[in-house]
Amino acid sequence: MGLFTRISSDAMDALQLDAGVLLSSFDPLNPYVTPADDQIIATTTGGINPTCEPQYSDFGEDVDNVPNNMMEFKHLDGWNCGMGFTTIKFNADNTVWALGAADKSTLTNGVKKIVPRRNVNLSDFRDIWWVGDKANGGAYAVRLKNAISTGGLNIQSTKNGKGKNQQTITGHVSINAQNEMPMEFYEIPPETASSTYPVRQELSNVTSTSSATSVTKDAAFSATLAAASGYEIDEVTVAMGGVDITELVYNSGTGAISIGKVTGALMITAVGVPEGD
Repeated sequence: MGLFTRISSDAMDALQLDAGVLLSSFDPLNPYVTPADDQIIATTTGGINPTCEPQYSDFGEDVDNVPNNMMEFKHLDGWNCGMGFTTIKFNADNTVWALGAADKSTLTNGVKKIVPRRNVNLSDFRDIWWVGDKANGGAYAVRLKNAISTGGLNIQSTKNGKGKNQQTITGHVSINAQNEMPMEFYEIPPETASSTYPVRQELSNVTSTSSATSVTKDAAFSATLAAASGYEIDEVTVAMGGVDITELVYNSGTGAISIGKVTGALMITAVGVPEGD
């Protein structure tokens, strides 16, 4: 065999397998949870095509004696990121999503009516995830941020076959996070027996007795929240593996959070407001 007739030893492990799935939510820090039916956005055919293309300007294009594509004159204008796929799922929610800016109403006898809208609302945008298996037992995930359908509704029926709806969705930058580009990528290793889960706390005018940033799988976790001086706790959310478990583990009277067995990433958010408000 020739010197260069070879592949890398990790070639098999790096293969991405099957079509993957489109999800409305996904936690790359707690990935090994079977997606619920209401998380799966579309039933697809022909696979899913995430793309993310840079858009450049050549500032030296009209400058004398500067060759085309001189790297010092290259300017990155932004990123054009999106996903293309064909769905065979026909229902009201998917129609609203395909149209992008549309409203749904329920008429008599359960009939649902969908009407395109003249204007776009911020609530029309949402994050979309594509997650696919890898040959090594891990996964590869792509997050499209602030996505909305830009290809519209495109239905094709066939004789003795299934109707198809070809869709194109595009990610967007937010005015509130102008340096965050519209697509993120995650390489997820295979699950191991000694997994730990991250602990994140987003606290505003609230303190916590726990400073842990991770917790061992199946171990217990506890913390007590307290409002800062002059404030009172107004809102608390405790999520484990993306599921809201606040009512099960949080005592609003004492501020105590007590979880007997951690089975997913923990996200604790709490907001304090001025006393008397």
